[in-house]
Amino acid sequence: VQLQASGGGLVQAGGSLRLSCAASGGTFTIKAFGWFRQSPGNAREQVAAIRSDSGPNYEDSVKGRFTISRDNTKNTAYLQMDSLKLEDTAVYYCFARYSDYTGDHTAWGQGTLVTVSS
Repeated sequence: VQLQASGGGLVQAGGSLRLSCAASGGTFTIKAFGWFRQSPGNAREQVAAIRSDSGPNYEDSVKGRFTISRDNTKNTAYLQMDSLKLEDTAVYYCFARYSDYTGDHTAWGQGTLVTVSS
């Protein structure tokens, strides 16, 4: 499975961006989609995730501002980021936990830079 991430960019504080993460390649079942982010000097942190068998979950600092969703018909997940803050500036990495005939795996998308300016 390959993940194609898109949607990053530069936005002013208070603005919005939407990230996308599309999975493709072979026959598979997506069990969960999510995003991590990492900024210079900080540890990588999971921002949001959505599983097939449960609702979304969010890191505390983004609750109420970010919304993760998925379109199963397109094997694509979205991260709607509203009310962006300077501290949201980071490289965002999407991931997908999936299963195929060989077992369970995790795929990663390429990093997407999100820059929030004042």
